Order: sequence, then C-alpha cells, then structure tokens
Amino acid sequence: MSQTVLITGTSSGFGEAAARRFASEGWNVVATMRNPEAGQALGRENVLVTRLDVEDRASIDTAIAAGIAQFGNIDVVLNNAGYGLFGIFEGVSREAVQKQFDVNVFGAMDVVRAALPHLRANRSGTIINVSSGAGVIGFPMASVYSASKFALEGWSEALSYELGSLGIKVKIIEPGGAPQTNFMARMSGETATVQPIGDYVPFLEQIVQVYGGMAGAADADAVEKVIAAIYEAATDGTDRLRYAPTNDIAPLLTARRGSSEDEYRALTRGLFVSGQA
Repeated sequence: MSQTVLITGTSSGFGEAAARRFASEGWNVVATMRNPEAGQALGRENVLVTRLDVEDRASIDTAIAAGIAQFGNIDVVLNNAGYGLFGIFEGVSREAVQKQFDVNVFGAMDVVRAALPHLRANRSGTIINVSSGAGVIGFPMASVYSASKFALEGWSEALSYELGSLGIKVKIIEPGGAPQTNFMARMSGETATVQPIGDYVPFLEQIVQVYGGMAGAADADAVEKVIAAIYEAATDGTDRLRYAPTNDIAPLLTARRGSSEDEYRALTRGLFVSGQA
C-alpha cells in the first residue's frame, strides 16, 4: 500500500517541489494550499489538491479528513507553509509580529495537533517541520522571522521526545538561501509594512551588502538539495532530528554548534556589525 504525505504550502517553492517529488516516487500526496486553484498543475491520480490555510483551523481539520478519506491513511505531515518578515524590529508592529507567529509557529502547531490523533492511533508516522538557518542563527533585520523559527525548532525538539514514545518521529529541515523560490519576493512584500527609522540607515546599508554577498553564495541547486533532504527525512527510518542540506549556511551552523560562544560571537559580529559604533 502506498504511503501518504500531507504537505502545507504547495502552491510554490519547496512545497510544490516536494509534492512533485513524493508523487513521482509513488506516494499519495495531499497537496494543500490557501487557494487550491493555484495548484491545478499538480493534479494527477495520486495527488489530492485541497484547501488548507494554517490560520484557519477548520480548514486544517477538513484537509486532514479529506486526505484520509481519499487515501485511507496519512503517514507523513510536512509543515512547509510559512513566510519571512524582514526589517528592523523597532519598525515592526505588534500585529505583524503576531501574524508571523500565527503562520510559522501556531499554524504548524495546529496542523500537528489536528493530525496527531490519527498518527497516535497508528503508533507510527513522521512530522517534518521546515525551519531555516535563521532558526539556529539570529539574523539582523530578520529578528521576528528568526524568533518564529527558533520557536519552531525548540517545539520540534521537545515534541520529538514526547512522540517518540508513541513511534512517531519528528524531523527539522534547516535550509539556507534558495533564490529559485519566491520566498525573497514574498519577504520583500512583507517588508513594505515595516516602518522606516532613519537612525538605522548606516547599519542597514551595511547589512544589505552582507546579504547581497550571501545571496550570491547560495547553492544553485538549493531547491533540489532541500527536497532531497525532506524525502530522506521521510524515508530514512532514523531518529535523526535535524537536516541542513545547503552548503551556504554550513559555516555559520558549524560555528554556532561547534565553537565556543566567544568564538561564535566574534565571527558573527565581524560579519554583521563590523565598523559600527
């Protein structure tokens, strides 16, 4: 019997690519998105395109029920839906912060909460949460996004112990940059809501240059690497928690996890705040 994966945010980017990869491997795919009309290109016999808005709990319940009704089971839940809010924290409204957490954290939590009775009854399954290098490293001008991904990582790790007792695995994917997706375009759109503050301009000018260099160093095949890591997480049968598939973020992840706090801070201050008063 074919296995089934439910994926959030499949209208574009990692979600769409993951839906195509799993379907091509013979999996049943519940490809969910806020506007199912945007996903008609995914349509095939083993793919159910259906509505799921992570901010609408009723739509979550409906999508999970539809997937089980169509395919008989859900084996893997891939929380991919999310977006990034980019800008100086002081210029971000409380409402914008709430929105960031509603999607990236509470939305993922609601999807998992809704799926758990089914997975728990089966005493099996895998939950894969798409985080970010920004879930390990606090990036300036992305403090709210980083905060949401730090929260996602902490919750995922703690959840892995709780659910491991029931035979359910939890995995975290930590991508770096992926210029091939529309993530940066979406981030730029959200940035338009951030209030500009003149005192930060010199810092912002430096950071824009830093991020420009980082974007230029992003893996050309980042999407393929991330999707390969997602598929590995779903199928490797291990208790491995974290997968960091792209090379661009590897030096910073290594520094964060493999060096002293002083060494790490010296590295990141040199990258982000050199020359500042």
